[in-house]
Amino acid sequence: MNELIEFISNNLEITYILILAIFVGIEVIKHIPSVLHTPLMSGANALSGVVVVGAILVMLNSDPEDYLALTLGFIAVILGILNVVGGFAVTGRMLQMFKKKN
Repeated sequence: MNELIEFISNNLEITYILILAIFVGIEVIKHIPSVLHTPLMSGANALSGVVVVGAILVMLNSDPEDYLALTLGFIAVILGILNVVGGFAVTGRMLQMFKKKN
């Protein structure tokens, strides 16, 4: 825990940028019309796929004794896969809305 607090205090600018990016992302997403939601989800699914591959590569190249890297890599893989599956589910629902009803 002390290492985490020390890392954050040493990299305070990066922490501020991350917090600002979160708020900007939330504001941007709130103002997107629903018609553009499906193409944006496709892009998000592609980025989540890259995150999954990157997390797997980090886990493969990490030291087997480095439990922090392995744990964070595992969590990144799980969250990336959940994001991809959820994105495809939402995209499927959005596309169903645009189909003509018989």
